Amino acid sequence: VQLQASGGGFVQAGGSLRLSCAASGSISRINDMGWYRQAPGKERELVAVITRGSRTNYKASVEGRFTISRDNAKNTVYLQMSSLKPEDTAFYYCNARIITTELSTLNAWGQGTLVTVSS
Repeated sequence: VQLQASGGGFVQAGGSLRLSCAASGSISRINDMGWYRQAPGKERELVAVITRGSRTNYKASVEGRFTISRDNAKNTVYLQMSSLKPEDTAFYYCNARIITTELSTLNAWGQGTLVTVSS
């Protein structure tokens, strides 16, 4: 099982980016999916999470600017980021709670994708 993230890049403040993360492999079911971020010198923090039933929860500082969504048929989670601020600059990591076809539970992580917001 692996998660492949994409969509990071460089953007000016006020701009938008969309991150995607697709899960592949021996997957039976994916429960919660989420996005975390880690800025240089800081700890990794939760940005947004979405349940299989599409209930969402956001870090307070991104609520109203970021939108998390998922496509269960494609095993993919998205993060639409708007009104970006320099303080949003970080490596963004996707996460998924996966039940494999062998009925193991995995807490899977994608590789980080860098988002850089200039002032």
